[in-house]
Amino acid sequence: MLFKSRKPKEINYSSVNSEVWKKLKRNKMSMLSLFIIGFFVLIAVLGYTITPDQTPFANQQYLEIAAKKPFFKVDFLRIYDNKNAPKRNFFKHLAFGTKNPYSSTPIYKHWEKGDTLYCETYTGEANNNGEIIAINKNTTEFKIKQKTFYLGTDRYGRDMLSQLMIGSRVSLSVGIISIIISLLIGVSLGAIAAYYGKWVDNLIMWLINVVWSIPTILLVIAITFALGKGFWQVFVAVGLTMWVDVARVVRGQILSLKEKEFVEAGRALGFKDSRIIIKHILPNVVGATTVITASNFATAILQEAGLSFLGIGVQPPMPSW
Repeated sequence: MLFKSRKPKEINYSSVNSEVWKKLKRNKMSMLSLFIIGFFVLIAVLGYTITPDQTPFANQQYLEIAAKKPFFKVDFLRIYDNKNAPKRNFFKHLAFGTKNPYSSTPIYKHWEKGDTLYCETYTGEANNNGEIIAINKNTTEFKIKQKTFYLGTDRYGRDMLSQLMIGSRVSLSVGIISIIISLLIGVSLGAIAAYYGKWVDNLIMWLINVVWSIPTILLVIAITFALGKGFWQVFVAVGLTMWVDVARVVRGQILSLKEKEFVEAGRALGFKDSRIIIKHILPNVVGATTVITASNFATAILQEAGLSFLGIGVQPPMPSW
Protein backbone atom coordinates (compact mmCIF):
# COMPACT_ATOMS: atom_id res chain seq x y z
CA MET A 1 0.00 0.00 0.00
CA LEU A 2 1.23 3.47 -0.86
CA PHE A 3 -0.46 5.16 2.02
CA LYS A 4 -0.60 3.78 5.54
CA SER A 5 -3.62 4.57 7.62
CA ARG A 6 -2.76 6.43 10.79
CA LYS A 7 -4.69 6.14 13.98
CA PRO A 8 -6.22 9.41 15.01
CA LYS A 9 -4.53 11.01 18.00
CA GLU A 10 -6.48 10.86 21.19
CA ILE A 11 -7.34 14.29 22.51
CA ASN A 12 -7.66 14.53 26.26
CA TYR A 13 -10.25 17.02 27.32
CA SER A 14 -10.30 18.40 30.85
CA SER A 15 -12.93 20.43 32.62
CA VAL A 16 -12.46 23.99 33.82
CA ASN A 17 -12.44 22.82 37.43
CA SER A 18 -9.61 20.35 36.82
CA GLU A 19 -7.54 23.04 35.08
CA VAL A 20 -8.08 25.42 37.99
CA TRP A 21 -7.03 22.70 40.44
CA LYS A 22 -3.85 22.00 38.44
CA LYS A 23 -2.90 25.68 38.51
CA LEU A 24 -3.65 25.84 42.23
CA LYS A 25 -1.37 22.86 42.96
CA ARG A 26 1.49 24.51 41.09
CA ASN A 27 1.25 27.58 43.34
CA LYS A 28 3.09 26.75 46.58
CA MET A 29 1.73 29.73 48.54
CA SER A 30 -1.83 28.81 47.60
CA MET A 31 -1.34 25.22 48.75
CA LEU A 32 0.22 26.43 52.01
CA SER A 33 -2.75 28.75 52.60
CA LEU A 34 -5.16 25.91 51.80
CA PHE A 35 -3.37 23.68 54.30
CA ILE A 36 -3.56 26.33 57.05
CA ILE A 37 -7.27 26.90 56.44
CA GLY A 38 -7.92 23.15 56.45
CA PHE A 39 -5.94 22.80 59.69
CA PHE A 40 -8.08 25.38 61.50
CA VAL A 41 -11.29 23.91 60.07
CA LEU A 42 -10.24 20.48 61.39
CA ILE A 43 -9.58 21.96 64.84
CA ALA A 44 -13.00 23.67 64.79
CA VAL A 45 -14.76 20.42 63.83
CA LEU A 46 -13.00 18.20 66.38
CA GLY A 47 -13.46 20.86 69.06
CA TYR A 48 -13.66 19.56 72.62
CA THR A 49 -12.32 16.12 71.74
CA ILE A 50 -8.78 17.51 71.29
CA THR A 51 -8.67 20.54 73.61
CA PRO A 52 -6.72 20.29 76.89
CA ASP A 53 -9.70 21.89 78.69
CA GLN A 54 -12.83 19.96 77.65
CA THR A 55 -15.32 21.86 79.82
CA PRO A 56 -18.04 23.97 78.11
CA PHE A 57 -16.46 27.03 76.45
CA ALA A 58 -13.06 25.89 77.83
CA ASN A 59 -13.95 27.99 80.86
CA GLN A 60 -12.23 26.12 83.71
CA GLN A 61 -10.79 28.90 85.89
CA TYR A 62 -7.92 28.76 88.37
CA LEU A 63 -7.28 32.23 89.78
CA GLU A 64 -4.16 30.96 91.57
CA ILE A 65 -2.37 30.49 88.23
CA ALA A 66 -3.67 33.59 86.42
CA ALA A 67 -1.56 35.25 83.70
CA LYS A 68 1.14 32.60 83.50
CA LYS A 69 3.67 32.40 80.65
CA PRO A 70 3.68 29.69 77.94
CA PHE A 71 4.80 26.19 78.97
CA PHE A 72 3.92 26.83 82.61
CA LYS A 73 3.64 23.56 84.54
CA VAL A 74 1.84 22.83 87.80
CA ASP A 75 0.52 19.77 89.65
CA PHE A 76 -3.22 19.36 90.13
CA LEU A 77 -5.06 17.43 92.82
CA ARG A 78 -8.13 15.82 91.29
CA ILE A 79 -10.80 14.54 93.67
CA TYR A 80 -13.39 12.44 91.83
CA ASP A 81 -17.10 12.45 92.55
CA ASN A 82 -18.45 9.39 90.76
CA LYS A 83 -21.98 9.83 92.12
CA ASN A 84 -22.55 13.21 90.44
CA ALA A 85 -20.36 12.57 87.40
CA PRO A 86 -22.19 13.59 84.18
CA LYS A 87 -22.79 10.94 81.54
CA ARG A 88 -20.72 11.66 78.44
CA ASN A 89 -22.38 11.43 75.03
CA PHE A 90 -19.83 11.62 72.21
CA PHE A 91 -21.76 13.94 69.90
CA LYS A 92 -22.97 16.16 72.72
CA HIS A 93 -19.44 16.34 74.06
CA LEU A 94 -18.12 17.15 70.57
CA ALA A 95 -20.54 20.06 70.24
CA PHE A 96 -20.79 21.49 73.76
CA GLY A 97 -18.12 19.92 75.94
CA THR A 98 -18.68 18.19 79.29
CA LYS A 99 -18.16 19.24 82.90
CA ASN A 100 -15.24 17.53 84.62
CA PRO A 101 -16.21 14.56 86.87
CA TYR A 102 -13.77 15.85 89.49
CA SER A 103 -12.81 18.96 91.41
CA SER A 104 -9.34 20.19 90.54
CA THR A 105 -6.97 22.26 92.69
CA PRO A 106 -3.45 23.43 91.75
CA ILE A 107 -0.94 22.32 94.38
CA TYR A 108 2.62 23.38 95.19
CA LYS A 109 3.79 20.12 96.77
CA HIS A 110 2.40 16.97 98.38
CA TRP A 111 3.55 14.29 100.82
CA GLU A 112 2.16 11.20 102.51
CA LYS A 113 1.99 10.26 106.15
CA GLY A 114 0.37 6.93 106.88
CA ASP A 115 -3.03 6.71 105.17
CA THR A 116 -3.24 10.47 104.75
CA LEU A 117 -2.11 12.55 101.78
CA TYR A 118 -1.17 16.15 102.50
CA CYS A 119 -1.17 18.79 99.75
CA GLU A 120 -0.14 22.43 99.90
CA THR A 121 -2.22 24.56 97.54
CA TYR A 122 -0.46 26.71 94.96
CA THR A 123 -0.59 30.47 95.57
CA GLY A 124 1.99 31.80 93.10
CA GLU A 125 3.87 33.71 95.82
CA ALA A 126 7.62 33.44 96.37
CA ASN A 127 7.27 31.52 99.66
CA ASN A 128 3.93 30.01 98.56
CA ASN A 129 2.48 29.47 102.10
CA GLY A 130 -0.61 27.74 100.75
CA GLU A 131 -3.42 25.98 102.58
CA ILE A 132 -2.75 22.39 103.65
CA ILE A 133 -5.32 19.85 102.43
CA ALA A 134 -5.50 16.42 104.14
CA ILE A 135 -7.05 13.48 102.26
CA ASN A 136 -7.71 9.95 103.45
CA LYS A 137 -6.33 7.67 100.74
CA ASN A 138 -8.64 4.79 101.66
CA THR A 139 -11.95 6.65 101.45
CA THR A 140 -11.30 9.26 98.73
CA GLU A 141 -10.68 8.64 95.05
CA PHE A 142 -8.04 11.11 93.90
CA LYS A 143 -5.28 11.59 91.38
CA ILE A 144 -2.31 13.95 91.17
CA LYS A 145 -1.45 14.96 87.63
CA GLN A 146 0.90 17.55 86.19
CA LYS A 147 -0.54 19.83 83.53
CA THR A 148 1.34 21.98 81.03
CA PHE A 149 -0.21 25.19 79.72
CA TYR A 150 1.49 25.42 76.33
CA LEU A 151 0.28 28.97 75.60
CA GLY A 152 0.01 30.05 79.23
CA THR A 153 -3.11 31.24 81.02
CA ASP A 154 -5.24 34.37 80.89
CA ARG A 155 -6.12 36.68 83.81
CA TYR A 156 -8.71 34.19 85.05
CA GLY A 157 -6.35 31.21 84.92
CA ARG A 158 -7.97 29.64 81.86
CA ASP A 159 -5.96 27.63 79.35
CA MET A 160 -5.14 29.94 76.41
CA LEU A 161 -4.61 27.06 73.97
CA SER A 162 -8.08 25.65 74.65
CA GLN A 163 -9.62 29.13 74.36
CA LEU A 164 -7.90 29.63 71.01
CA MET A 165 -9.02 26.24 69.66
CA ILE A 166 -12.68 26.64 70.70
CA GLY A 167 -12.65 30.27 69.56
CA SER A 168 -11.90 29.06 66.03
CA ARG A 169 -15.43 27.64 65.90
CA VAL A 170 -17.05 31.01 66.53
CA SER A 171 -14.83 33.00 64.20
CA LEU A 172 -15.03 30.53 61.30
CA SER A 173 -18.80 30.15 61.79
CA VAL A 174 -19.26 33.93 61.68
CA GLY A 175 -17.23 34.09 58.47
CA ILE A 176 -19.10 31.26 56.73
CA ILE A 177 -22.66 32.19 57.73
CA SER A 178 -22.11 35.91 57.14
CA ILE A 179 -20.81 35.12 53.65
CA ILE A 180 -23.86 32.96 52.91
CA ILE A 181 -26.20 35.78 53.99
CA SER A 182 -24.29 38.37 51.95
CA LEU A 183 -24.26 36.11 48.87
CA LEU A 184 -28.01 35.44 49.04
CA ILE A 185 -28.81 39.16 49.24
CA GLY A 186 -26.00 40.55 47.08
CA VAL A 187 -26.22 38.08 44.19
CA SER A 188 -30.02 38.34 44.05
CA LEU A 189 -30.18 42.14 44.06
CA GLY A 190 -27.16 42.53 41.76
CA ALA A 191 -28.55 40.09 39.21
CA ILE A 192 -32.04 41.64 39.22
CA ALA A 193 -30.67 45.18 38.90
CA ALA A 194 -28.38 44.35 35.97
CA TYR A 195 -30.76 42.08 34.06
CA TYR A 196 -33.90 44.23 34.18
CA GLY A 197 -32.24 47.66 34.24
CA LYS A 198 -34.28 50.89 34.01
CA TRP A 199 -36.14 51.87 37.19
CA VAL A 200 -35.38 48.54 38.87
CA ASP A 201 -31.66 49.17 38.45
CA ASN A 202 -32.01 52.77 39.65
CA LEU A 203 -33.92 51.72 42.77
CA ILE A 204 -31.48 48.97 43.75
CA MET A 205 -28.46 51.17 43.04
CA TRP A 206 -29.96 53.90 45.22
CA LEU A 207 -30.29 51.36 48.06
CA ILE A 208 -26.70 50.16 47.50
CA ASN A 209 -25.34 53.71 47.57
CA VAL A 210 -27.25 54.54 50.76
CA VAL A 211 -25.88 51.47 52.56
CA TRP A 212 -22.44 52.11 51.05
CA SER A 213 -22.36 55.65 52.47
CA ILE A 214 -22.70 54.43 56.07
CA PRO A 215 -19.44 53.33 57.77
CA THR A 216 -19.49 49.55 58.01
CA ILE A 217 -18.60 49.22 61.68
CA LEU A 218 -21.24 51.80 62.68
CA LEU A 219 -23.87 49.97 60.65
CA VAL A 220 -22.90 46.66 62.26
CA ILE A 221 -23.12 48.23 65.73
CA ALA A 222 -26.54 49.74 64.92
CA ILE A 223 -27.91 46.39 63.68
CA THR A 224 -26.46 44.64 66.75
CA PHE A 225 -28.20 47.11 69.07
CA ALA A 226 -31.46 46.50 67.20
CA LEU A 227 -31.19 42.69 67.27
CA GLY A 228 -29.54 42.39 70.67
CA LYS A 229 -26.30 40.85 71.85
CA GLY A 230 -25.60 37.20 71.17
CA PHE A 231 -24.08 34.49 69.04
CA TRP A 232 -26.61 34.40 66.19
CA GLN A 233 -27.16 38.15 66.16
CA VAL A 234 -23.53 38.65 65.14
CA PHE A 235 -24.04 36.47 62.05
CA VAL A 236 -27.01 38.51 60.87
CA ALA A 237 -25.44 41.88 61.71
CA VAL A 238 -22.21 41.19 59.81
CA GLY A 239 -23.98 39.49 56.90
CA LEU A 240 -26.41 42.41 56.40
CA THR A 241 -23.51 44.84 55.94
CA MET A 242 -21.40 42.82 53.48
CA TRP A 243 -23.87 42.26 50.64
CA VAL A 244 -23.16 45.66 49.05
CA ASP A 245 -19.75 44.64 47.68
CA VAL A 246 -21.19 41.43 46.25
CA ALA A 247 -24.13 43.23 44.64
CA ARG A 248 -21.92 45.79 42.88
CA VAL A 249 -19.55 43.12 41.52
CA VAL A 250 -22.38 40.86 40.31
CA ARG A 251 -24.21 43.81 38.71
CA GLY A 252 -21.11 44.88 36.80
CA GLN A 253 -20.48 41.37 35.50
CA ILE A 254 -24.06 40.75 34.41
CA LEU A 255 -24.34 44.11 32.63
CA SER A 256 -21.81 42.81 30.09
CA LEU A 257 -23.02 39.20 30.07
CA LYS A 258 -26.66 39.97 29.36
CA GLU A 259 -25.73 41.29 25.89
CA LYS A 260 -24.04 38.00 24.88
CA GLU A 261 -25.44 35.70 22.22
CA PHE A 262 -26.29 32.83 24.59
CA VAL A 263 -28.62 35.13 26.55
CA GLU A 264 -30.34 36.27 23.36
CA ALA A 265 -30.67 32.62 22.33
CA GLY A 266 -32.33 31.79 25.63
CA ARG A 267 -34.83 34.60 25.18
CA ALA A 268 -35.52 33.48 21.60
CA LEU A 269 -36.21 29.95 22.83
CA GLY A 270 -38.75 31.31 25.30
CA PHE A 271 -36.87 30.55 28.50
CA LYS A 272 -38.06 32.30 31.63
CA ASP A 273 -35.97 35.14 32.98
CA SER A 274 -35.30 33.20 36.19
CA ARG A 275 -33.90 30.26 34.21
CA ILE A 276 -31.66 32.48 32.11
CA ILE A 277 -30.30 34.26 35.18
CA ILE A 278 -29.78 31.19 37.38
CA LYS A 279 -28.67 28.57 34.87
CA HIS A 280 -26.89 30.61 32.19
CA ILE A 281 -25.68 33.95 33.58
CA LEU A 282 -24.78 33.30 37.22
CA PRO A 283 -22.37 30.40 36.48
CA ASN A 284 -20.27 32.91 34.52
CA VAL A 285 -20.05 35.19 37.57
CA VAL A 286 -18.62 32.54 39.90
CA GLY A 287 -14.99 33.65 39.40
CA ALA A 288 -15.52 37.27 40.40
CA THR A 289 -17.87 36.27 43.21
CA THR A 290 -15.30 33.84 44.63
CA VAL A 291 -12.68 36.58 44.85
CA ILE A 292 -14.94 39.05 46.69
CA THR A 293 -16.19 36.22 48.95
CA ALA A 294 -12.65 35.32 50.04
CA SER A 295 -11.99 38.97 50.89
CA ASN A 296 -15.27 39.35 52.79
CA PHE A 297 -14.60 36.16 54.77
CA ALA A 298 -11.55 37.71 56.42
CA THR A 299 -13.40 41.01 56.91
CA ALA A 300 -16.26 39.22 58.69
CA ILE A 301 -13.85 37.63 61.19
CA LEU A 302 -12.26 41.02 61.90
CA GLN A 303 -15.65 42.67 62.37
CA GLU A 304 -16.74 39.96 64.80
CA ALA A 305 -13.50 40.43 66.76
CA GLY A 306 -14.15 44.18 66.92
CA LEU A 307 -17.72 43.68 68.13
CA SER A 308 -16.61 41.23 70.81
CA PHE A 309 -13.93 43.67 71.94
CA LEU A 310 -16.59 46.37 72.33
CA GLY A 311 -18.79 43.97 74.29
CA ILE A 312 -21.61 43.70 71.75
CA GLY A 313 -20.47 40.54 69.98
CA VAL A 314 -20.51 37.01 71.37
CA GLN A 315 -20.93 37.15 75.12
CA PRO A 316 -18.64 35.67 77.79
CA PRO A 317 -17.72 32.97 78.55
CA MET A 318 -17.91 32.02 74.86
CA PRO A 319 -14.41 32.50 73.39
CA SER A 320 -13.64 33.95 69.97
CA TRP A 321 -10.61 35.18 68.09
